[in-house]
Amino acid sequence: MARNKPIPRSQRKIFNRGQQISRNSPAVKDDVKNISVGIMDMDSAIMYYFNEVIKPEVEVNKEKVKVPCIYASPERWTTISKQGFLRDKKRQIITPLIVFKRTGMERNDNIPIDKLDANKPRNFYSFEKKYSHHNRYDKFSVQKGLTPGREYYNVAMPDYVTLSYEFIIWTSYIDQMNRIVEKINYSDGAYWGEPGKMRFRTRLESFSDASEVDGERLIKTTFSVNLYGYILPETFNSETTTQKFLTNKKLIIREDVDTTLVDETGDISLSGGGTLGTTKDLFGISVEHPLTFTQGTGVTLSNSGVEFDGSTAVTQTISIGQDVATTADVQFGGITSTGDLQIGTSTTKYTSTGISGSVDITGSFTTTGDLTILGDATVTGTLTAQEFHTSFTSASIVFSSGSTQFGDTIDDTHNFTGSLNTSGSFSLNGYSVNEISNDTSLTDGSATALVTENAIKTYIDENTATVSSYLRKNFFKTSASITAATTASFTALTASAPTGYTTTSENDFVFFINGQYMEHDALGIQQKGSSLELHVDTGSVGYILESDDEILSIGKFNS
Repeated sequence: MARNKPIPRSQRKIFNRGQQISRNSPAVKDDVKNISVGIMDMDSAIMYYFNEVIKPEVEVNKEKVKVPCIYASPERWTTISKQGFLRDKKRQIITPLIVFKRTGMERNDNIPIDKLDANKPRNFYSFEKKYSHHNRYDKFSVQKGLTPGREYYNVAMPDYVTLSYEFIIWTSYIDQMNRIVEKINYSDGAYWGEPGKMRFRTRLESFSDASEVDGERLIKTTFSVNLYGYILPETFNSETTTQKFLTNKKLIIREDVDTTLVDETGDISLSGGGTLGTTKDLFGISVEHPLTFTQGTGVTLSNSGVEFDGSTAVTQTISIGQDVATTADVQFGGITSTGDLQIGTSTTKYTSTGISGSVDITGSFTTTGDLTILGDATVTGTLTAQEFHTSFTSASIVFSSGSTQFGDTIDDTHNFTGSLNTSGSFSLNGYSVNEISNDTSLTDGSATALVTENAIKTYIDENTATVSSYLRKNFFKTSASITAATTASFTALTASAPTGYTTTSENDFVFFINGQYMEHDALGIQQKGSSLELHVDTGSVGYILESDDEILSIGKFNS
C-alpha cells in the first residue's frame, strides 16, 4: 500500500497541543457529552410541560379525564383548518383535545451574538469539571513542582431565537374550557421544559373563543405562545461546539544559551553529542536589581554587603553578641525602656512613673531628687531633717487622743510665719467659727461664718444698684397689635424684680385704652418670649378689644 509523502514542517499547521485531546478515547474517560440544543428540544419542552406540569384535565360524569396534547403535522393542521376540528378513525370528533403547531421562528435581537467565524467561534462559556481522571493522586504537596491539572470545557454561545406556536383547545362545555384556560394562563412567564434538561421562558398571547361547530356543540379556544429559546448545533461542519482543555501540571523554564543544552525530549545534551539518560530541569534567573543584606547595630552578617542576584548562591549567617534565650544570662551596659520592666517572676515592675511592688534595699539609699511615699513610712532609727513640713499630723504630741496643745496660760504667745491652714473650726472667746465666707450674695445666713470685706462690698454695690435701677424703670409703650378681642400685645420685656422684692405684676403698670384708664381688677399680664400680652376680662370692663384700638401702657418695662 502506497504511503503519502509527509508534509514539510515549515508547511504544517501550528497546532495547540492543549486542544489535541480525543473526546472518544477510552483512556481519557471523557463522559461529558457535546452540548447541543435544537428546535426539536424546544418542541419537546412544550409537549412535556403540558403533559407533566400543566396536566390539563376535565370532569366527565364525575370522573377526571386527561386532555391529550398533540403536535399537528402539516396534514393534520390542514384538516383542522378546513373542518375546524379533528376526527378519529371512527369519524368521531375528538374532544377534549389540545393541538399546537410551530408557526415561525425569528432571531432575538435583544441578545445579539457575534461569532466572527462559525467554524471557530470566539465567544465561549467555560466551566470546570470537578473531578478529572488526570489527577490520579491528590497529595500534590509531596510532589515537587507539580500542581493539580484542571479539566475545562468551552461551550460556544448559542443563537437566541423566538419561536411562535399556535394552540387550539376543544371541549364540550364552557366550564371544562375555563378549567383548562385557567391552568395554562397561570403558567405564563414560567420556564417550560423537562427537569435536568433545557428550559425556556414563554409568554402567552390573548385567548379567543368560538362555539357551535358543524352542528356539534363544541367550545373552541385559540391562543399563541412565544418561546424564547436558543439554538446550539452539536457540530458545525467539522468543528464541535464543545471543546476540552487540560491545564499543565508542571512549568519548566530552561536556560537561554548559545548551545542547546536540553533537546525536544527534555534530555540534557552533553558536549560529546550524547544525552543524559534522566531528564533534568534547569532553572536559573538573574535579576537586574540584586538583593543586598548589610549588618547593622548589634547584628553581624557573615557576608555583609554581598549582592544576591540569583546567579550564585549566597549564605548569610546572622549573629549577635551574646545568647538572649529565656534561660541565658544576659549582660547589658545600660537599659533604657519605653515600657514596663519586670525582672524574672517578681511582681515588682519598673515603669516610667515609678516602681510598683515591694523593693528591699540592703545598704544605703541616696537620692538627689524628691522622695514621695504614698503609703506609710516606718523608721526604726533616728529621722534627721533640716526642715520638717507636715500637712496632716495624725500622731499626738501632748495627748494620746490626737489633739495638739500649744501653751498652758492665756498670756502665752505663739508665732507662725507663713500661712495657716485648718480644716476644722476654731473658737474665739467662746464663739465657734468654722468658715471664712466670700459669699457676695449673703444667702447662707450662717451664724458660724466670718464674711470677707469683698463679700460685703460686692453685696452692697450690686443690691443698691439693682434696687435703684428697678425703682427707676418706668417706660411708655404702645400696643403693637390686638391679637384677639381680649388680648393686646406689646413688643417689650417686663423688668425683673430684685431678690426679696415682689415679682413684677399688672400692679406695676397703668393701661389706657383710647385715652381712658383701664381698671386693674379686670387686667392681667403674661410674658411670651419677646412679647408682653395684656389679657382683659371683657365681662368686667363691659367692652371688647378691637383692631383699631390704641392701648398705652406706663410701667416697669425692661427698656
